[in-house]
Amino acid sequence: MIHATAQPTKQRAPRVLIIVQNLPVPLDRRVWLECQALSAQGYSVSVICPKGPHDPARQVIDGIAIYKYLPPPEAKGALGFVVEFVYCWLRTALLSTRVWRERGFDVIQACNPPDTYWALAWLWKRMGVRFVFDHHDLNPELFLSRFGRPRSALARAQFNGLLWLERMTFRVADHVISTNASYRSIALRRGKVAPERVTVVRSGPDTTVMRPKNPASEIRRHAGPLLAYLGIMGPQDGVDQVLTLTDELVNVRGRTNLRVVIMGFGDCLEALQGQCTAAGLDPYVTFTGRVGPDTIGEILSAADIGLGPDLNTPLNNLSTMNKTMEYMAFALPSVSFDLAETRLSGGDAAIYVPSGDISAFADEVEALLDDPVRRAALGRAARQRAERVLDWQAQAQAYVGAMDQVLGRRQDPAAADAWPFTPRVVTDRADAVDLQDSTAFDRFLVTRGRPGHGAPDRVATTTVLE
Repeated sequence: MIHATAQPTKQRAPRVLIIVQNLPVPLDRRVWLECQALSAQGYSVSVICPKGPHDPARQVIDGIAIYKYLPPPEAKGALGFVVEFVYCWLRTALLSTRVWRERGFDVIQACNPPDTYWALAWLWKRMGVRFVFDHHDLNPELFLSRFGRPRSALARAQFNGLLWLERMTFRVADHVISTNASYRSIALRRGKVAPERVTVVRSGPDTTVMRPKNPASEIRRHAGPLLAYLGIMGPQDGVDQVLTLTDELVNVRGRTNLRVVIMGFGDCLEALQGQCTAAGLDPYVTFTGRVGPDTIGEILSAADIGLGPDLNTPLNNLSTMNKTMEYMAFALPSVSFDLAETRLSGGDAAIYVPSGDISAFADEVEALLDDPVRRAALGRAARQRAERVLDWQAQAQAYVGAMDQVLGRRQDPAAADAWPFTPRVVTDRADAVDLQDSTAFDRFLVTRGRPGHGAPDRVATTTVLE
């Protein structure tokens, strides 16, 4: 008798749908890194997000399917935010049915703000779908940071409503991804989530992509000091402090060879541009608006100091500032207001000053500008910390492990062994700085790839990004 040999059944790839509302993908760096980490470990990944300028309604990038909807008009006032949230929720709900038909999903991961997608996940749970909450922002603390403690009945109702939405999100979630230990403690304490259902996944930089490079010619021409800010420009982000600092350095202390580049966008961009003009700072400040990774890499490579102007508020003190880690990936020393989580990111490779003390901030910036040797030492330490402590690879393993846990999935040992724990070296870019060549790296750390730069008090003859 001939016995048939049973053939192994090929398992279907686990499927994840990621929902994000406040940024398009792949512009949202954290979400895109998560997508890539899941895809690399055999997951089928879909994303629903708003469109960016000129984005198509549907994209497939590196096998990741991205479904996009037209963003709502800019919200104004409490009613405007309600309309925005309802509109985005409904568009996302409709697109989720399309993703279900076309690709399917076993897990919904919702990235806040806002804390409203628990309701959509609750509906899909009837189909056996699991829910992972990727906790990006503390909305109750955001309210306190913008408006202070609620005093009126309406303000108390709004604040309590935010707490209720957060509580429901934690309650419905099968697992919570916290961006740092401070957020994890809130999930445990305020959300009453069991410790085994909370995983910390920091927004670490991918140091193979975010790495110093020799800047383009238009930036190389600027021989004087160059300061950089990278980030969103909302009321809580403190970008006005960058302009106050620039005013102090230029108009009070006479640093007229200084240039400041402010990269990013947000609700406050126009107001900041108006503040800049009113202070007579237009010759010294460049607003780039929304820029891509190549431009970000150019400017952070060329800059002398990265700026962290976020003031100590209930939200900022507990939040991880991605800009700090991105500065570090580009071997860029930084000066920031002193925040608990910023210190945990930067360690001894960054400088901290009391929140709101512009004079102390300016003192530290000037001291660094006049000491190229110290700048170089801090830049080297920053890059080393980015590689050894903050790099995304270790975070990616924790993230995929949490998703595996939710699905009861055993990771293939061969796939687990494939995780790179040491910094990977990219050498295929002609403009890349050779980080393995100590002499070349030291030279770059002083000059930032700009010929004639490095000595203090050098007078610039041209402006940057004109």
